[in-house]
Amino acid sequence: MATTSTSDRTRSTLVVSSASTFLVLANFAMALVIVPDTAASLGANAVGTTWIIGGISLGLSTVLLVAGSLADDHGRRRVFVIGAAAFALSSVICALAQDTAVFVIGRVLQGGASAAVMAAGLGLVGHAFPTGPARARATGLWGAMVGAGTAIGPLIAAALTELVSWRVAFWLVAVAAAALAIAGRLGVDESRSDVPRRLDLPGALTFAVGVGLLVTALTQARAGWGQPAVIVLLIAAVLLIAVFVVVERRVAEPMLDLALLRRPLFRAATLGALFNGIAVIGFISYTPTAMQIALGLTPVGSALVIGIWAGLSTVVALRSGRVQRISARIRLAVGLALCGAGELAMIGFTEHSDWVRLLPGFVIAGAGYGLTNAALGTLAVQSVPASSVAMGSGANNTARYVGSCVGFALTAAVIALAPATGSAPHEYAVGMTFAAVVAAALTLVGAALVGLSREPARVAAPSLAN
Repeated sequence: MATTSTSDRTRSTLVVSSASTFLVLANFAMALVIVPDTAASLGANAVGTTWIIGGISLGLSTVLLVAGSLADDHGRRRVFVIGAAAFALSSVICALAQDTAVFVIGRVLQGGASAAVMAAGLGLVGHAFPTGPARARATGLWGAMVGAGTAIGPLIAAALTELVSWRVAFWLVAVAAAALAIAGRLGVDESRSDVPRRLDLPGALTFAVGVGLLVTALTQARAGWGQPAVIVLLIAAVLLIAVFVVVERRVAEPMLDLALLRRPLFRAATLGALFNGIAVIGFISYTPTAMQIALGLTPVGSALVIGIWAGLSTVVALRSGRVQRISARIRLAVGLALCGAGELAMIGFTEHSDWVRLLPGFVIAGAGYGLTNAALGTLAVQSVPASSVAMGSGANNTARYVGSCVGFALTAAVIALAPATGSAPHEYAVGMTFAAVVAAALTLVGAALVGLSREPARVAAPSLAN
């Protein structure tokens, strides 16, 4: 009976964690297809529209690492439940917002709450499942929910926006997040590090503020890199992140153990997540807008096309657990390479193209994205000690979402390089071709770096007979 009960609780942990990942990614992605309606309703200007997209990334990237460390040391279930409850409350703020500022505050808070849910959720999975095939299958399901949320979130949001209002989508998220908080409290066992550490407050503050300034600079830079405010923010961010590194080297119990960077698998996971954010999420996030402006698709139409990419990634992530003969590092490198190949396949579409012209690229990139997400979920918990699985998850997802902010800014800057012709559809199609070339090149660089980050070969001890 005890074994059955334990098995049920383990399964419940996986279900709750996977459902939370689905909800977080659905909420993250849904704004990409309803931005025009949301901005018009709130009266947002160009900068405000930028923050409608980027606000959630600010919350995610600044809180993920801190949330992971808090979860390991003070209880993964506790942090998960608090995060889910905060997620519900911040979603209500978004649903009720009557101006851009309040909505953006709600999105930033959503990001912080999502960070707690994601970091603690993957930490719970890493603790519940032992190293081996069981963990690989569990983290594969977790990775599949990244793709599923990315696919279904925009579809639901686009449909609700056309039928009722974009606000209904946020009410739906609020209800789902509240249900997750209850499910986490009742259906998941508590776990924490065997040797809890004191809160590294200087490290937490310097990291959160430094990364927050970096993300703010990257978001504001979409209106121009030469703005004095952007330059000041970038300099301040670099200085604070440098201070964070110094602090972490000196404190006895750091929030992020920098010695982990000497582990090849941890480096592979971090680099893979970073380049996934920059060159895959950053580029793909602009494709719904490209299809609406250049090809004339509706929000629902563009969401359906993106759904093909994300849906295939879900299937591949679910199946990737069956190829345990291939290491997670190699699967990550191959996944990134496939994403790059898919982006290359999108080069050359014009305003006269049909959406089918982009389909091969979305299919190839979708397969790569699924392989990448499943491998990242495995490496995030495999590359760190068992007592630090939530920290590993937080560091990995921080790299992903900081990378996505860099990718958003980079893609916008590259699209703007298209020659002015007076035809918005033509300019956007040309700009997206430029962006696809840059994204593909960066993705392949990321694949190469991950492939080279391997454990050194172990040399057998010399025989006494020799």
